[in-house]
Amino acid sequence: MDVTSLGLRTDLALLERAGSTVEDRGDHLVVRTPRNPTFYWGNFFVLDHVPDSDAIAEWLERFVATLPGARHRAFAFDRPDGEFGELAGFAEQGFSIDALTVMTARSVQLPPVPNAEATYRALSSDGDWEQSILLTLACHDGYEENHLEFVTLRVESNRALVSDGHGQWFGAFSDDRLVTQMGLITAGSGLARFQSVETHPEFRRRGLAGTLVHHVGQYGIAELDAETLVMVADPNDAAIRIYRTVGFTASESELQAELAPGSSRGSRLPSRQPDCRPDS
Repeated sequence: MDVTSLGLRTDLALLERAGSTVEDRGDHLVVRTPRNPTFYWGNFFVLDHVPDSDAIAEWLERFVATLPGARHRAFAFDRPDGEFGELAGFAEQGFSIDALTVMTARSVQLPPVPNAEATYRALSSDGDWEQSILLTLACHDGYEENHLEFVTLRVESNRALVSDGHGQWFGAFSDDRLVTQMGLITAGSGLARFQSVETHPEFRRRGLAGTLVHHVGQYGIAELDAETLVMVADPNDAAIRIYRTVGFTASESELQAELAPGSSRGSRLPSRQPDCRPDS
């Protein structure tokens, strides 16, 4: 299966760099991350189409047969020009559905009101990476009990990507406290993908995320030889406006459907989300 979606191509490249496997089954891909089974978007199917409502049950059976240990159900669809309404059949079965916006930039500029008070640098010490865990937890308070384990494993994976030379993780620090963070990882063919843009709730609306995106984008172009920077955003989130101001434009959609364990409403652990968090 040849993936045409830029968002999915970079998703898969980063997952493989972090140790996940991608198996091609012709009309779909199977992504597995055995080290982190609670990572929904490390254990999922990529389909080359959005199935009709009457075909969803068959795909659910195939998911269970292929990933028998998974308590969740997660599907991504290679439909770069897809629309939210195409996922109605999944919504009717209790899935959370999203049509995320894939954004790209070939250059970056400072936001209209940059933040000059914070210190912007790469994460380097054990203490920095411990703060990364705490920041992610602060941004997603109130999730399931296993969230600490999930976040810890994800941060360990992020640190391994950096150690293996695939990119860098950066932070904005206020008096040595990590208050905004994000990663930028190479994704092949001149691409670099932003990851997990997060700002502590107490420090939002100060221009930190936009200023750090500019800093990190410059690094990607100069140090990673990236020709295209890629970011995935929620089209309904205020954060998308920030990334437009620093030079990103919408290029395609990324359709996905997710069902959390034990929930008919699909309330979810935040294992796959837009790369950005609000910070207007």
